[in-house]
Amino acid sequence: MEQQALKLSEVYGQGKPVISFELFPPKTDGGMESLFEHLKELVRCKPAFITCTYGAGGSTRERTLEVLRSIHAAHPKMPTASHLTCVGSSRDELRGYIRRAVEAGVDRIVALRGDPPQGETAFQPAAGGLSYAEELVRLIRDEFPALGVIVAGYPETHPEAPSMAKDLEHLKRKVDAGADAIVTQLFYDNGDYFRFRDRCADAGITVPVVPGLLPVTNLTQIKRITEMCGTHLTQKLVRRLAVHGDDDEGQFSVGVYHAARQAEELIEQGAPGIHFYVLNKSRAAALICRALALFTPVE
Repeated sequence: MEQQALKLSEVYGQGKPVISFELFPPKTDGGMESLFEHLKELVRCKPAFITCTYGAGGSTRERTLEVLRSIHAAHPKMPTASHLTCVGSSRDELRGYIRRAVEAGVDRIVALRGDPPQGETAFQPAAGGLSYAEELVRLIRDEFPALGVIVAGYPETHPEAPSMAKDLEHLKRKVDAGADAIVTQLFYDNGDYFRFRDRCADAGITVPVVPGLLPVTNLTQIKRITEMCGTHLTQKLVRRLAVHGDDDEGQFSVGVYHAARQAEELIEQGAPGIHFYVLNKSRAAALICRALALFTPVE
């Protein structure tokens, strides 16, 4: 009989910071092989759980389930989470996906509204679907009570939110609907996280607020990502990266150093853990885990 995964309240209630990783489903068989080579190194970092996202509009859901099944087969004791959005799905289709995810070994869901499909500027629910992440949280909590639920938070405010206050109100509704933890969008100034955590506390949000970090490995790439996410790079970090020009290794070293310093300060100031967006590679996250003494070699 398999050991049941810890509930999220237990994961973040052990009195020590924990780490987790986010993967995405590769588009090719070669990409899958590469991912699982990197996964070997990530698992050595003893993450509390691993999440897997999917493409816009649910375009890679089958691949997502394939990744999650493979993780469960290779590492049956590793808790996993599937991302799930409201985009393009009726309630019944969402229920169907959750059932299949549970069959694949998933024990928690990252519940998101999702971005409008490419070419559309405003979110439109599918026929018989959901309009907000809080509705998805409530569906999971009501019908799949054994699953843990993670929701997203935005230290720099969601790009579509009319104000910081309205964004926080929406987050509070997601938590009140039954979310167990909040994982933040990526950020590069820890002050943004600390102010966000304080606003959450002032709003009566008591679930863990977990910082999400994406170590910079390439300046051009991270500029594109932050523009899409509505987050900003600090000028100091941009200058340090730009000094290395086309030197990929130099930029990688700067990015890992910055993320390690971020993580160290976050943990010292009471963050319940660190969620790493690893872009399906292990080197940067593993180096940071070593630097923070979170890396435990497995013989």
